[in-house]
Amino acid sequence: METLQVTFFLFVFVPLVNPAPPLQQESLQSYEYDTDVSMGSLTQQDYEMQSKDIRKDGTNISLDTSLMLQSDDSQLDVPPTKDTNLPTCLLCVCLSGSVYCEEIDIEAVPPLPKETAYLYARFNKIKRIAAADFADITTLRRIDFSGNRIEEIEDGAFSKLLLLEELSLAENRLVKLPVLPPKLTTFNANQNRIKSRGIKANAFKKLTNLAYLYLGHNSLESVPLNLPESLRILHLQYNNITSITDDTFCKSNNTRYIRTRMDEIRMEGNPIVLAKHVNAFSCLRMLPVGTYY
Repeated sequence: METLQVTFFLFVFVPLVNPAPPLQQESLQSYEYDTDVSMGSLTQQDYEMQSKDIRKDGTNISLDTSLMLQSDDSQLDVPPTKDTNLPTCLLCVCLSGSVYCEEIDIEAVPPLPKETAYLYARFNKIKRIAAADFADITTLRRIDFSGNRIEEIEDGAFSKLLLLEELSLAENRLVKLPVLPPKLTTFNANQNRIKSRGIKANAFKKLTNLAYLYLGHNSLESVPLNLPESLRILHLQYNNITSITDDTFCKSNNTRYIRTRMDEIRMEGNPIVLAKHVNAFSCLRMLPVGTYY
């Protein structure tokens, strides 16, 4: 009796569709600009990225700016939304009210999304800041232009920035200071070419929140006048300061006056001999750093 052999073939149909690659967000480099000491929150500001609603499968990222970041340049065809200026946000990185335009060789301030609160445009080739650059961006709280080539800031460039608290113009080519917004807490103009005649007599008088003022490595011949009572840190090192008066930091007509908030004054690297001006420091809790003999 013959045995009947039956062979079964199992066919498995596999769809010829390549799986979608996982969405990858370009990593961002973090920089720290040296201001000789901690500048409060300004040197700890980098990349406060607050993305929301991230799906676990990695296929979608929803951001406050309504911008989807993808690693494949060929897929960057996301249509613009009413809250996002697409050209700037393709050139830079826009995340949750922050715009990062660092080391991309731009020569002017780019158009910003209207709700921008933090602008980081360090290490570029910007030469000039115009009044129109921030005319419609009244939400700005922090601006960092460190490491550019800025020679001129147009009058009124910062006049409408009533919420601005931190401004860095360090390592540029400025010879004079612009009019500063009233709520500044930190101002950094280290490593420029600023002379005393480039700072108006009342430049800092009305800045009643200013706590950190950095003017080191410039060409100042004297200490700026009318420094606000709110100052905690003052850097004037490596300028050309040759003299100070009894009213520079204190009040010669009030021997009981004490600057209670001033924690640090740096004046090393100046030609002045501080020991010749003892009365100029009578209201300070600590003597300035500098040459005394």
